[in-house]
Amino acid sequence: MEYLFTVLSGALAGFLARWYMLRRDYRQYPSYPQGWAIHLFLGFIGGLIGAVIVPAFLEGDFSAISFLLLAATQFREVRNMERNTLTAMEATEMVGRGSGYIEGIARVFEARNYLAIWVALAVAVTSQIFDPNRPLQLVGGLVVALFLSWVLNRLMQGNVIGDIAHVELVDLGFEGPLLTAGGVSVMNVGLAEDRQTWLEKGLGVRIRPHGPDAKATLANIGQMQAIAHDVISMIGLYMDVGEQEFVPIVRRERESGSLVLAVIPSEQDAEALIAAVKGVPVLEGAIRKPLSSRAGQELD
Repeated sequence: MEYLFTVLSGALAGFLARWYMLRRDYRQYPSYPQGWAIHLFLGFIGGLIGAVIVPAFLEGDFSAISFLLLAATQFREVRNMERNTLTAMEATEMVGRGSGYIEGIARVFEARNYLAIWVALAVAVTSQIFDPNRPLQLVGGLVVALFLSWVLNRLMQGNVIGDIAHVELVDLGFEGPLLTAGGVSVMNVGLAEDRQTWLEKGLGVRIRPHGPDAKATLANIGQMQAIAHDVISMIGLYMDVGEQEFVPIVRRERESGSLVLAVIPSEQDAEALIAAVKGVPVLEGAIRKPLSSRAGQELD
């Protein structure tokens, strides 16, 4: 019972840190309450692992530490679970997330459990340092938990499209049956009534990269698909199932590396469309930095 307070405070801090990092937004994932129950329980397990490391180390029980670290590695199964779940859900999406987006989400959920372990470990160490002064243990643990949770959560937040590119409206038009957005050919629309629908209800944007690094990042197919998926998740979609002529399309302008998006939203609000595009996350797996290489610097 000597380390009971240390273990309980660390485990609780890890659990609450995972709760703080678990949020639902326009993507409605994870679902409530089943998804939350799974991830909060895993967060508690992670917090318990981080908290127990301290007394195990102080008692010199290094075999227990090895076992705890081995148990922590099992959180990689969280990534597999999320990947399988989201992949199974792809068939129900009007516009799919794409494998790149799914892998990014799965990585985030795995990493957040490790962050819960770090928070629990830090709080347990702080609690043990101030033992047996209970007020200092409580205050010190609370300060460390709040600060570390905030810092780690901020570090986990990546860039969005608005950070690496300029987003502007462009006109939609037709060159014969070819739909164009800002002069870039997007797709073939055969029926005259469908072409009229695009002209009346459709909107187009150009995503202009800020530099060579952003240009290379936007060239990723997974990033392009993520843009289409997230935009319709935020502003809605006009099309019905099977209406392929109204599917939102992202195309790349070969000369400039800019992307164009043509979409018929549920509401024709240009400002909302621009805000939605700017808020799409940059996929971790799509990030490219050619300027970091010597060859890329010579091309710039």
